[in-house]
Amino acid sequence: MPTPANFAAMHEARSTFVMANAWDAGSAAVLEAAGIEAIGTTSAGVAYSRALPDYEGALGFEEALEATRRIVEAVSVPVSMDSENGYAHDATAVHDNMLRIAATGVAGASIEDYTGDAADPHYDLAHAAERVRAAKEAVADQPGFVLTARSECILTGQPDGLGQAITRINAFAEAGADCVFVPGLRDLASVQCVMAAVDVPVSVLIGLSSEALNVASLKALGVARISIGGSLARASLGLVQRAAREMLDHGTFSFADAQIADAELCAQFSAMRKA
Repeated sequence: MPTPANFAAMHEARSTFVMANAWDAGSAAVLEAAGIEAIGTTSAGVAYSRALPDYEGALGFEEALEATRRIVEAVSVPVSMDSENGYAHDATAVHDNMLRIAATGVAGASIEDYTGDAADPHYDLAHAAERVRAAKEAVADQPGFVLTARSECILTGQPDGLGQAITRINAFAEAGADCVFVPGLRDLASVQCVMAAVDVPVSVLIGLSSEALNVASLKALGVARISIGGSLARASLGLVQRAAREMLDHGTFSFADAQIADAELCAQFSAMRKA
């Protein structure tokens, strides 16, 4: 199993690697077999797999932990857990939960400043930073563990969301975050603003229908990590939806042309069991 130090080195190199997001052991294993060098979990994807909505706190901590354990056990590359708001509001509970997250064998985890309450979406900045500090203290005995702190100000539609997010991620970096993340950036100018504002490695999300962002353009800016959030899970469910419409509306099954052969999947998963 990769050590956190391996994952930390990937960030410190700032040479732009893709951390694809998986929602179960099978999707993680397929991503690794395709050459992906790091896996992030997606709380959205895990929620969808249980027919639960994203962003509403419907996915429980125990379910998220179990999905993460299964993913860690299925791959040999570093895994980072999308741990939402730490599944807790107060700093002490965040600390305790982060201990349990680290015990799954992940090389990193993220914590966000979204409260789960659309009417009052963000923790007060001082409290948000305290939560990051508590999460960092929980993994202090694991050198190299990458704690990513994220601000959701753009996704929640805050006035001057980018400016607010930059203020927050700077506070999070000061509180001990090893990497910062502002989901919702859709153009290179916004990414440049974030890059210029912080000294720690920056993660950028791609997959929200933006043609302006790609690996080459973000690499040129020195972005450390690219993630895809729940976009691959949504695309997979989109395939299921289109296949259903094709079968019902046309009586055809062309969707099957894109499938991975059973023999290939079985051989891959069998080799994993023997490893």
